[in-house]
Amino acid sequence: MDVRRAHQRYRGGDPAAGIDTWHAFSFGPHYDPDNLRFGAVIACNEERLAPGAGFDEHPHSHTEIVTWVVEGELTHRDSTGRETVVRPGDVQRLSAASGVRHVERNAGPAPLTFLQMWLAPLDPGGDPSYEVVPGIADSTPYALSEAGAMLHVRRLSAGERTAVPDAAYVYAHVVRGAVLLDGEELGAGDAARITDAEGVDAEAVVEAELLLWEMAQR
Repeated sequence: MDVRRAHQRYRGGDPAAGIDTWHAFSFGPHYDPDNLRFGAVIACNEERLAPGAGFDEHPHSHTEIVTWVVEGELTHRDSTGRETVVRPGDVQRLSAASGVRHVERNAGPAPLTFLQMWLAPLDPGGDPSYEVVPGIADSTPYALSEAGAMLHVRRLSAGERTAVPDAAYVYAHVVRGAVLLDGEELGAGDAARITDAEGVDAEAVVEAELLLWEMAQR
């Protein structure tokens, strides 16, 4: 298990424009050849947008983009013609496929924080697609078959335990609170990369929210 602390992430964004970003993987000018990906995950960005701030239209291709809103509301618009508002508890997926453009903004009155996770598809190309699954439950994992991955959401009360999926790769990110993961305490923004996970569990130190990516062999 390789633990990466919140303060070890690369800081990016544009604070003057109300954008504060924390990158868990090699990203843009923060190039690190030893931190390019883990399993299918190639990016895990924590984005904090002030009211009115956002990312103007920009392109993506050959990437599965999954977004998890922590607080606030994210307004999304893309070149497939969809425009949605994504709220805490919703899972948003944009399959960039052969190419798509999108806009992401905080159009609301309150600060916005969201996690955006990029995964490499098993087969690049194809037509872009988009969906939002509202109010995903802890007991209902989100299957991302295009990347051979499954997203598990765990909302835990203090002292509550949960099993980590047995898998070739598991990427665990603490959204809020703190958990003991295989005996190691992780706080908000911390992550763990687990290879050949078997019999691992997590216990909430305080009320916590944990995202677990279960991934097959790559």
